[in-house]
Amino acid sequence: MKIQIAGLVNDSIVDGVGLRYGVYVQGCPHGCKGCHNPKTHDFNCGKTMDTDEIWEAIAKNPLLDGVTFSGGEPMCQPIPLKELAVKAKAAGLNIWVYSGYTWEKLLTMGGDVGALLQLTDILVDGAFIEGEKSLELRFKGSKNQRTIDVQKSLTANKIVLADI
Repeated sequence: MKIQIAGLVNDSIVDGVGLRYGVYVQGCPHGCKGCHNPKTHDFNCGKTMDTDEIWEAIAKNPLLDGVTFSGGEPMCQPIPLKELAVKAKAAGLNIWVYSGYTWEKLLTMGGDVGALLQLTDILVDGAFIEGEKSLELRFKGSKNQRTIDVQKSLTANKIVLADI
């Protein structure tokens, strides 16, 4: 399956807990002022890749704890990311997703977005707000963003923040 990629990082320690494989998708509708990845906004840029090729790279690294989907906006490409998430989960890896959409908005989107959310362990939600930027936050850029334990939140039918 094809996916539009801005970049891949084989061994990230800044995109979630543990050693992670970072998949940075191309394309984002949010246009957050001060975004640290503005080159990922244009949906017509980046590089088209096959998810099998990306999975092969992930599977080659036995030290990984998980895979992180960031961007750009991952929820704009939920189908290929869902395919990668299924393979990652089967291999015992956890999934982190960074989305400019809030938890509440994602729950209303349903369909393929909902299916990707079902496979997600941790969601960092909300648009980056430059006025709330803080370098003291762990794994997020602005104070409005939340680090959500998705599986606990889905079970409890309310937001449960991750204890990280």
